[in-house]
Amino acid sequence: MIQTAEFIHGKGFDAEVIRTDRRKTATVKVVEGKVSVVVPRCTSTDKVQALVSRKTRWIREKLLLYRKHQPPKPKEYVSGECFTYLGRNYRLKVESGTAKSVKLQGGRLVVQVSPSVRKRDRYLHGALTEWYREHALQKLQEKVQRYAKVVRVSPSSVGIKTFSGRWGSCSTKGNLAFNWKAIIAPNRIVDYLVVHELCHLHHHNHSPEFWKCVERVLPDYAESKEWLKVNGRWLDV
Repeated sequence: MIQTAEFIHGKGFDAEVIRTDRRKTATVKVVEGKVSVVVPRCTSTDKVQALVSRKTRWIREKLLLYRKHQPPKPKEYVSGECFTYLGRNYRLKVESGTAKSVKLQGGRLVVQVSPSVRKRDRYLHGALTEWYREHALQKLQEKVQRYAKVVRVSPSSVGIKTFSGRWGSCSTKGNLAFNWKAIIAPNRIVDYLVVHELCHLHHHNHSPEFWKCVERVLPDYAESKEWLKVNGRWLDV
């Protein structure tokens, strides 16, 4: 039986919960930018959440220190390399083929490339970027349609762009645009970005009324906002 990974959402990070019969006390670890909480198997989720909350400042300091000294490693676009989609990691599998094809298959991100292609890394980067953009548009349109009913607005259009230093925009005419790289983030972060821009259709500012609009839909939006602040610069293909 395959066990589903258990996570606790912190302020700017996700902590994996590892339950074991070998421990009588709980331990929080930050190793290579990953947060884990090792606890006795019978520990309640509330107690784990409380522990993570108490250790939040320490965890954030460790993460920021790690990221400060670990600049993003350039992608090599080779089989086995890790790519993230909606917060889940997938291993890249490069196959020989004649058609330009990218798909999720068997828990892997499979890309076909012709043996005759030169500069394979550039080709694969382009193919993956195109795939991410297509899926970003589809997912964001679906989420906008769902949350627009909750926020009670009717956006004129939904599109994607390559923004520098921002994740979305809302025009006075009701046109929404999102940074396609947002689709790399976990689902709840993408939800926050969608609700954020939809609420701008009511309030074209960041006034207290605007944030109340966001909070009515996503009471824990501050955690997603903080997650994006800490992790946003790492979202790339």
